[in-house]
Amino acid sequence: MSNYYNHDVLVIGSGAAGLTLALQLADTARVAVISKNEAELGSTRYAQGGIAAVLDSQDSIDAHVSDTLKAGSGLCHEDAVRFTVERSRAAITWLIEQGVGFTRDDNSTNQSSDGYHLTQEGGHSHRRIIHSADATGFAVHNTLLEQARSRDNIEVFERHAAVNLITQADSGSKKLRCSGAYVLDCQADQVALFQAKVVVLATGGASKVYLYTSNPDGASGDGIAMAWRAGCRVANMEFNQFHPTCLYHPQAKSFLITEALRGEGAHLKLPDGERFMQRFDERCELAPRDIVARAIDHEMKRLGCDHLLLDISHKSAEFIASHFPTVKARCLEFGIDITREAIPVVPAAHYTCGGVMVDHNGQTDLNNLYAIGETSFTGLHGANRMASNSLLECIVYAQSAADKIRLDLPRIKNPEQSPNWDDSRVTNSDEDVVISHNWDELRRFMWDYVGIVRTKKRLQRASHRISLLQKEIAEYYSNYKISSDLIELRNLANVAELIINSAIDRKESRGLHYSLDYPEQSDTARDTILMPTNYAAQDIIVSKF
Repeated sequence: MSNYYNHDVLVIGSGAAGLTLALQLADTARVAVISKNEAELGSTRYAQGGIAAVLDSQDSIDAHVSDTLKAGSGLCHEDAVRFTVERSRAAITWLIEQGVGFTRDDNSTNQSSDGYHLTQEGGHSHRRIIHSADATGFAVHNTLLEQARSRDNIEVFERHAAVNLITQADSGSKKLRCSGAYVLDCQADQVALFQAKVVVLATGGASKVYLYTSNPDGASGDGIAMAWRAGCRVANMEFNQFHPTCLYHPQAKSFLITEALRGEGAHLKLPDGERFMQRFDERCELAPRDIVARAIDHEMKRLGCDHLLLDISHKSAEFIASHFPTVKARCLEFGIDITREAIPVVPAAHYTCGGVMVDHNGQTDLNNLYAIGETSFTGLHGANRMASNSLLECIVYAQSAADKIRLDLPRIKNPEQSPNWDDSRVTNSDEDVVISHNWDELRRFMWDYVGIVRTKKRLQRASHRISLLQKEIAEYYSNYKISSDLIELRNLANVAELIINSAIDRKESRGLHYSLDYPEQSDTARDTILMPTNYAAQDIIVSKF
């Protein structure tokens, strides 16, 4: 089996962003797509709600922009918001052309929506969420993966975990460039060298750093950690979105209850059946996710209960079955009939609003390195992502990055071949229990100390623990053969430290960052930008925000 590969473009990540970019370039470039698990897995497939886009004649680009800015608590970059929203219709049109089967509305008289059913979610002032029943991510991902596998110029490498990015001086300009990555072939248990003219990070977010997450198959911050180690800036890592409603059941593995239920009239209730959201926000269940998650967290702590309830049983059984077949079927597996009873729910880490700093083309600080999707920080989400803007960002920025890469590829020289991975001085570990213990400790103290509500004391404790943990992980990484679990643990520790340092730096409460020591929002809105120690040596492309 080969341990050296060379392509025009190396895409690390096989979700909506990575596959969209690969498909956009398939006619002009040889593309490798790296998937650390089976390609069918990943965070995209768990996105139930839909994709926000201006498709209705009663809606407008300005309204979508305004809603996003409001949800972002003053930290959205308006140019990035408008850039994304203005391209929303074209993104949906492209997905339909690929074969995504969005749910139709045969009763609709609105010609601008092309007969597709649009729903409304928290923070949106109009019905603008196009969806495929309640399994939009699944439909989008399956379609794009099927298309990618049908293209001769796209090669998908499954069960391959990226370890580190490779940088080298460009032979022409002598400026530092990204030229590939070392990648662990998990089946062959050997590290391969992947080199390319351009490398694209599309590995998703970092919500797996928390004990409870809606993304069990990924979201370990791989792209963010690798970019940081390679010298790229990251921004706003303190803004971690906790989805308000994940199924609470001892046998359920991180099953998200789509926000569309609340969009279609589901009520949040206390254990005694009383509604409570009206006490926290006039929009009640349709308030943005940070408000709803904090309200649930507050009531759970106030009452000392381990979950609350989400009830849509007042709707007809036919309505529920047609709109939410996935949620209905999944809940039935655990003996919960949502047409007759409420769903037990808890908040769970869901989305990383910060990430690797990029421009409108997805270009990072490092030449020939791009970051798209949840891995990136575009300025779109601000201090709180508005529902269903995430998949839209994936498609829009993947298309924009592809346009720039397509234009630049002819002038980019092939990189010089880098050395093969050297593991001659490491040994097989007989203490893998250390990895599992460190993994568990990391995710537990992040949940306890850096969760929905934060304090200076909690953050200081987390900072102390991550410092000790980083030393243990570094020693282990230096002495033993790597594994996929060790790679993820190392990356999670990196992003945990970034989250903690960003949270310590923010002396206010804003959006998803809520501090009991600084409960007020500052008059000045600023991004938290972290710079690696080797930042000054880079050829900086992205201007400071």
